[in-house]
Parts: sequence; C-alpha cells; structure tokens
Amino acid sequence: MAKALKEIKRDYEHALVGLDQAAVAGSSSAARKMQSVINQITTDLDAGAAATNPLTEAKLLTAGQTAYTNGSDVDTLMIKTADAQIVAGFSAASGRNREIAQGKTLVNAIDLYVSPYGEYRVVLNRQMKSTHALLIDPSMFKLCSLRPFTRTLLAKSGDSDKHHVVGEMSVKHSNFGDSIKISGLS
Repeated sequence: MAKALKEIKRDYEHALVGLDQAAVAGSSSAARKMQSVINQITTDLDAGAAATNPLTEAKLLTAGQTAYTNGSDVDTLMIKTADAQIVAGFSAASGRNREIAQGKTLVNAIDLYVSPYGEYRVVLNRQMKSTHALLIDPSMFKLCSLRPFTRTLLAKSGDSDKHHVVGEMSVKHSNFGDSIKISGLS
C-alpha cells in the first residue's frame, strides 16, 4: 500500500510540472484533466523554439527582470536535474566568490541565486518537463483536493487483501501572470 501511495504522489507531481497539459472539462466519454502548472503560467520567455538551447544566466536574468517588472515576487527557480550542472557553473564566472569554510569538503552546488531582481531558491525537480524551467512564487499556488484520497477494501482473493485507492486533486494558480516559464530548453 505504501508503494502504491508513493507512486500516486510521483504521478501527481509529474502531472503538475512534468506535462504541458491543458484543462479538460470532461464528459460522459472522456475523463476530466487538471491544467498543469506549466500551462497555468502565461508569461513565457522562449529560449528557443527548437528546444535545443541550454539554460543560461542571461535567460534567467531576463526572466527575473520580466517578473520584477510585472510586479511579481518570485523566489523559487525550479529546474530539471540536467540544468543543475549549468546553474552550478554560474559560479565560475569571473569575479564571483564562494564562501567555503575550512575543511575537506568540495561544494559544487547553488542553493540560492542572488540577482538584481531578488533572491531565488534553486529547487531540483525530477519530474520537471525537460524543455522548461520555472521562476515562481510558491505562495501563489494552492493544491486543491476535489475528492480526498480514500481506500476501499475489495473482495478477498485467497490470503491477500486488495484495496482500491481513489481521489481527485488539482492545483490552483492565484495569478496566471505572476510566474515566469522559460521554455524551449534542451
């Protein structure tokens, strides 16, 4: 049961940020679908339509400037795991300092990126759509439970118990223009 619930959690996270999915109202022959976070963000910085352009610091600064100009208070940069190395490489630019305490530990990660437009927590997401990076204010998103998850014991089959788990979740973005998506990434 624990494995099945973890799988549902991963699937839900993938539906939130791993898909570019439009909302579907549903009908008698088609299931309804929630609109993904990526699709709820209307401010888009296109890094390249062919999805062959890497994330760059210049693109991140442009996204930060756009968010700041729009009046947004974004504080989280959500990236896919492959972009973690690119963001860690931002620190290699000339004239930048890292505070490293004396010890035998080598640190090659950026947890906080400070730009002229604000500070951004860098968050890796395994489920993140590979062509996007998000600059968001998490307080603008609310997880909605349309039907709480419940489990029902099904008919007994031998010595094992079978359960049916069902629930409906969605996400609500309070201001579609508040966050920025950088799309077209490789």
